[in-house]
Amino acid sequence: MNRIDVTMSLVVGGLFAVGFYLMLQRSLMRIVLGFILMGHGTNLLLLVAGGTPGRPPVLEGQGTDTAGMADPLPQAMALTAIVITFGLTAFLVALAYRSWRLSGHDEVRDDVEDRRIGTVGERGEADPGPDRAAGDSEPGGDR
Repeated sequence: MNRIDVTMSLVVGGLFAVGFYLMLQRSLMRIVLGFILMGHGTNLLLLVAGGTPGRPPVLEGQGTDTAGMADPLPQAMALTAIVITFGLTAFLVALAYRSWRLSGHDEVRDDVEDRRIGTVGERGEADPGPDRAAGDSEPGGDR
């Protein structure tokens, strides 16, 4: 393993770590930036997997000796990943802008229903369900 491989491994790991950290935040713009960084980390990882840079993908008249050739498949996958990342980034930016226009801020709110289900699970009670009256105390009570 040479110096460039170690450097690229650290860069890819750093991009993934920072991107994942940003995606765990409550601000929508930080989530979008985290997604962008993870996309760049993925593209870099695919290009590093292609082999030594600067080698041609196919050498004419060299036979089947693959020592001097680069693998073109990771380059094609990186181009596809770039297009997918761009499309999803545009979609996420549009969603973040819409949320900011509707609510005036870009923080993700807590889901009240999710919190209610979480507290029911912590108490060990059964889910009340839509057909049960609000005042019933037993799940199988008389009606």
